[in-house]
Amino acid sequence: MSELTGSKATTAGPQREASPLNEAGAFLRTLGMAVDEISATRVTAHLDLGPDHHTPWGIVHGGVYTTVVESAASIGASVAVRDRGQVAVGITNTTHFLRPLRAGRANVEAVPLSQGRSQQLWRVDITDDSGKLIAHGEVRLQNVAGSGDGGA
Repeated sequence: MSELTGSKATTAGPQREASPLNEAGAFLRTLGMAVDEISATRVTAHLDLGPDHHTPWGIVHGGVYTTVVESAASIGASVAVRDRGQVAVGITNTTHFLRPLRAGRANVEAVPLSQGRSQQLWRVDITDDSGKLIAHGEVRLQNVAGSGDGGA
């Protein structure tokens, strides 16, 4: 599935219909982020990092991790409030870069720490293939009325 509706989804590859996830799809596809699982309480994804993600110093740019943290949290938080006609938008993103990486698979797991009526707080961990934490973030999101056009 490619919508924000089920437990399995992917943003990599062609999108078939408009949805909030598809609207973010081109940006995330360019980044290389593929969403593996989506629910209101867990989002998993991965991306294969390499030279296209590097700073001039040959390591993965921190903006890649910040983008992944924001995207995973926003997707899950929006699924959590979709039935209320809402979407969740980030208001604070704190991402910690714990270990430099030059290349390899980055695995992403996002889970909510708090899901309230007006705001949510999500934790996102990014690990390498050996399970070592390479980045960690928290995103506070505001639940707002959906735009009504399928986009956030």
